[in-house]
Amino acid sequence: MSNFAGVGVSPGRVIGPVRHMAEAVGEPPADERNDSPEAASESLAAASKAVQEELKRRAAAATGDARAVLQATSLMAADPMLLKSAKKLIAKGVSAERAVWEAGASVAEMLHNLGGYMAERTADVLDVRSRLVAELRGLPAPGIPSSTTPFVLIAEDLAPADTATLDPAMVLALVTSGGGPQSHTAIIARALGLPAVVAASGVDGIEEGASVFVDGAAGTIALDPGADEEAAAAEYRAAAEALTVFDGVGITADGHEVPLLANVGGAKDAVKAAAAGAQGVGLLRTEFCFLGRDTEPTAEEQMEAYRGVFDAFPGKKVVVRTLDAGADKPLPFLTDTTEPNPALGVRGYRTDLTSPGVLARQLMAIADAAAQATADVWVMAPMISTAEEAADFAALCATAGLRTPGVMVEVPSAALTAEAILTEVSFASLGTNDLTQYTMAADRQLGSLAALNNSWQPALLRMVHLTVEGSLAEGHAKPVGICGEAAADPALAVVLVGLGVSTLSMTPRALAGVGAVLNSVTRADAERIAGIALAAPTAAEARARTRAELPILEQLGL
Repeated sequence: MSNFAGVGVSPGRVIGPVRHMAEAVGEPPADERNDSPEAASESLAAASKAVQEELKRRAAAATGDARAVLQATSLMAADPMLLKSAKKLIAKGVSAERAVWEAGASVAEMLHNLGGYMAERTADVLDVRSRLVAELRGLPAPGIPSSTTPFVLIAEDLAPADTATLDPAMVLALVTSGGGPQSHTAIIARALGLPAVVAASGVDGIEEGASVFVDGAAGTIALDPGADEEAAAAEYRAAAEALTVFDGVGITADGHEVPLLANVGGAKDAVKAAAAGAQGVGLLRTEFCFLGRDTEPTAEEQMEAYRGVFDAFPGKKVVVRTLDAGADKPLPFLTDTTEPNPALGVRGYRTDLTSPGVLARQLMAIADAAAQATADVWVMAPMISTAEEAADFAALCATAGLRTPGVMVEVPSAALTAEAILTEVSFASLGTNDLTQYTMAADRQLGSLAALNNSWQPALLRMVHLTVEGSLAEGHAKPVGICGEAAADPALAVVLVGLGVSTLSMTPRALAGVGAVLNSVTRADAERIAGIALAAPTAAEARARTRAELPILEQLGL
């Protein structure tokens, strides 16, 4: 039996036949010409509109991360730079298909050379290019293979639009040879509850239809599974049934309460999270109000969108993250896509420096929506780096009438100066996805850097510890929560609670598993296990030593 190893990003043990992502649309011949530049340009415009409308249609049917990803990708289908470059080639007699192919290659190369988040968007450009060529040729759009029976999907990596449309009823597990543990692929696999392994070298060579055993917790794939693997899959199915319901109380075995909250991206997500037993919202991503638009949404539009979330959690905490535009979420009316390094540029709170007024208006809309609801609304700014920024944001919140301002801890400077920052605001929430990549200087989308971009990294655990220590230094503790993907890992959740984190926010599908594992340990146990993880020299050792202390993980297939 052949084995393959990668990074496990979503737990689960399944056996199924392999289906590979279909090959991309073929490159149009280099000498392909058009008969009429005018007609070819019109065809390209029609294809652009059709692809954009299809992606928008998918976005409207999706929620949360999937919706945001599809909205962002739909914008790329009508990207002025891409279409302008293609039309210049069409004017020289090049066919529409060949023109968009060459233009896409040029735009992708430019974004790749810019590095950082812009480099990540090369996959989006090439995906849209394939969709445009397919539309022009009258071919089916690239995407998830169709099948009448469930299968294990293997791909080099998935385009955001593909990841966002995975059907959990047909896709048993997701395995990629590329990608990282905090890529769009990984995040959405967790949200869908799909067992998933990324950065698994060699899996592209597995034959179509071959039977494989995927262990999403261990990060392994085995060919030709036998009786042991069949038993493991059966045990997981039985255990998973016991983890379908969260009782709505995050608590350790000795009664220490740790509210388990949900990460949501709109009212539909919030309603589902409430039904899943979430004790509130630890992260409301407000980008859903802004993506796919050329202009800032009105106060009324924002109020209505926020109110839908607040009403889903009457009397409970809802933590709103203000607009996190920039980097991988550019907005035409707010951000500059020509920045040489967008990941280190004007994003999140920093957009208030270059486009003052948008943040203040958003805060007023949040305050007006909160005034019409009973939810306990807290507000936090992303990409806060200094105490001065925290103080300025708190002042903006006060002007809007919002009483509980906070900050996202996503850059090392915020963790290192947590005491000073928390003097200015009421709480902090650690965004472990970005905090990991900034701490490790490792692009979180790159499969080649997956080992670095791991929330078990000792440096990341120390950042969490420093932030909690800073919250205690004033003499009265201010709450520090986790809203990054780390909170959805039941083993890591125990470590985070042991480090002093007060709340955990995650995809609703993770609530039951995290709740069950927390309920199996006392607070003292969690503190002891956190000490073991902190003392580990590597991320792998920290994870292994922690899991060795938590036999319940194996029992539950987590």
